[in-house]
Amino acid sequence: MCELHNNNPIEEQPENQNRIGSSLHDGKEHSADHAKWSRRNFLLTTGLFTAGNAFMLGNSKLQSLAASPMFAALDAAQNDRILVIINLSGGNDGLNTIIPRFNSTYYNLRPSIAVQESQLFPLSPEFGMPNTMLSLNPLFQEGKMAAIHSVAYPAQDYSHFRSTDIWKSGSDSDQYLNTGWIGRFLTQEFPAYATTPANYPVGLQVGYQSSLLFAGGDAQMGLTINNLTEFYQIAQNGQIFNTDINTDCSYGQELLFMRQTANNTVRYAQSIKDAYDNAAFGGAYPSNYLANQLALVARLIKGRLGTRVYMVEIGGFDTHANQNAYHPGLMNQLATAVKAFCDDLTQANRLQDVLTMTFSEFGRTSGENGSFGTDHGQAAPLLLFGGNTIGGLKGSFGTISPVSYYDQAFTTDFRSVYYTILKDWFCLQPYVANAIMGREFTTIPNLLPECTPSLGSNDYAVLLGHNPSPTQLGTILIKYAILTAGQVRLQILNTAGQVRTTLVNEQLAPNSYTHAFSPAQYNLPSGEYIYRLETGGKAYSRKFRITN
Repeated sequence: MCELHNNNPIEEQPENQNRIGSSLHDGKEHSADHAKWSRRNFLLTTGLFTAGNAFMLGNSKLQSLAASPMFAALDAAQNDRILVIINLSGGNDGLNTIIPRFNSTYYNLRPSIAVQESQLFPLSPEFGMPNTMLSLNPLFQEGKMAAIHSVAYPAQDYSHFRSTDIWKSGSDSDQYLNTGWIGRFLTQEFPAYATTPANYPVGLQVGYQSSLLFAGGDAQMGLTINNLTEFYQIAQNGQIFNTDINTDCSYGQELLFMRQTANNTVRYAQSIKDAYDNAAFGGAYPSNYLANQLALVARLIKGRLGTRVYMVEIGGFDTHANQNAYHPGLMNQLATAVKAFCDDLTQANRLQDVLTMTFSEFGRTSGENGSFGTDHGQAAPLLLFGGNTIGGLKGSFGTISPVSYYDQAFTTDFRSVYYTILKDWFCLQPYVANAIMGREFTTIPNLLPECTPSLGSNDYAVLLGHNPSPTQLGTILIKYAILTAGQVRLQILNTAGQVRTTLVNEQLAPNSYTHAFSPAQYNLPSGEYIYRLETGGKAYSRKFRITN
């Protein structure tokens, strides 16, 4: 499963020690990163396939979020907006996606692979896109496409494996999270429905592996399905497996995962099939892998499945050698597939409900290497499409390093894009969006119309999760947000529902709060407990474990 690279000698200067693994020149380190990256994908894929839950719509494999109690009653939500994420896997060359016209540094560092003025169409007097992406020009001219310059994060990690996790989790480069930013969004969006699973998936991934992007704190949420006919047969004849399993050992964890996967194949089969049957493939899609995925997503959207977030993927962007043999074709696939997708949704009067976003784990080096390719770099543009997008070029273009094997500087933190989507697309309160992202970020100006927060089912409060205190041993930090002023009560219960202690019982104003809870102070032994937040006549609860 490991990737093979061109064995031509590399005619470039050695990269600095902070960038080991980013270039073919790094030999074993670079190969090790690819092996780790590929091995991880292989394990995730085969782990899912062992559950025997494959299902195919059209020619594309479909992955759905496995059932999680938090995903219930979403048809009660007032916000019908959908996010579609396109993962450009491998590290897209941003400088050949949004081209800095007449930039001498760009053209001097890329004598063989630079996109010439005759090979691009203008977006502005300073920037253009390659003619292989010309099908996007109508979207750009109509204000339905935005390009954010030079997106990345501080202290760039040049490993495919690690940088992909950073983008999907929304973490700092030295922070390791086991949840994804979308998983946290979905977890927080409907905390009051913790014991009532939805009968359709809130998130769907089209591709070959489960994704950290959708991982929430309470459940393993990825499953792979192989073909529609088999899937529907499982739905008609399958069984619900017992999930009361000891997960203290790795075997138990894997068994639980597979049983959850099988259970949710059954649970979601009918709703996915109904949505698929309620609509038809529409529009003139090109014949390529990404287009097949987006055609499927469009059909499920038009069929009113109810899914809030989709992710699709196209690979091949790790262009270390002979880049011009691969990258232009990938850009054409992306552009033609997205245009067909937007046209399909426009015909169905759904484009205003859908925001589509690209991302890639990193950009490429400023200049070409000795194999007529580029190595792992830092910043790259992030593209957004949709009827509500405020089109145009956003942010500032990062300086291109005059040293060929270094980077273009990044100017926009990718988490500011995520924060903007949470706040201005999904209409979350700013402090709830910041809690999901882990700290405060600012919005990208003039990217999406600012929306009045729609509270959906969270009329009064949101549980924002819990974690051990990093500074107080034995203390658990319980985080929550109050959306409407009123009397608030926070209690600890045992699993039988008996109240063991009351932590908060007072009038609170709208804001986010953290309560430091020390089990030893209340003489609570090790075991499972529940914390319950009550306000406005509603109760929100979540399980947690005390370990003394």
